[in-house]
Amino acid sequence: MKIARTIEELDACKSALGNGTLAYVPTMGALHEGHLSLVRLAKEKGDYVAVSIFVNPTQFAPHEDFDSYPRIENEDAKSLEAEGVDILFLPTEDIMYPDGKDSDIKAGSAAKGLETTFRPHFFDGVVNIVNRLFNAVKPDLAVFGEKDFQQLQVIKQMVEVLELPIDVIGAPIIRDKSGLALSSRNLYLSEDELVTSRKLNVVLREAARTSDTEAAEKALLDYGFDKIDYVAMRWNRVLGAAWLGETRLIDNVAVR
Repeated sequence: MKIARTIEELDACKSALGNGTLAYVPTMGALHEGHLSLVRLAKEKGDYVAVSIFVNPTQFAPHEDFDSYPRIENEDAKSLEAEGVDILFLPTEDIMYPDGKDSDIKAGSAAKGLETTFRPHFFDGVVNIVNRLFNAVKPDLAVFGEKDFQQLQVIKQMVEVLELPIDVIGAPIIRDKSGLALSSRNLYLSEDELVTSRKLNVVLREAARTSDTEAAEKALLDYGFDKIDYVAMRWNRVLGAAWLGETRLIDNVAVR
């Protein structure tokens, strides 16, 4: 696996590859089995795989966990090399935002409501950095997890509007044996909070069966969640976001 920290190094790494399609997985690091499942899907879909790790400041509000977000670059690199990744791109903030963090790229209609209601800065920050990463990596296809389902729709819409020649692929949610969606933020949960967190997918599955999102919010509070941002139906999914202590969890379940 070759490691690139600048655009020039990234271009050189790409030039060293043979002919074939380049599949790309952008991440913020602290990789878990969910991330690695994206890499494996990328390997199935492309001839070569590039992964980036960049904790993006523009999608964090001042009160959110940018400084404390887990950064374990060496461990992540070992995991990616074991998966057969061809290129690991590790840009700094200066590389990704050489002229400042402002962007004319704004999130479209897919960003309205849900996450935006509670994190109004978030999706503009996402499309800002994803567009910059796409311009740097220039992949043929990119893989994103379906756990961040609204984000997946926002990125697909951005690619369509900007007419980027990139196929955006959604990868299924990876869960633990109790059904909890894997997330880097699960590391923040206490043992008691972890037990409660495993009720989130249970409640969303019931809401997908009954279409009763109001009952789902009440059930989550009854189980011990501290605050519910939303439980809502959209894109033939039930999506939910809820808090345990200082940790915000999201998940979604398909309506069948």
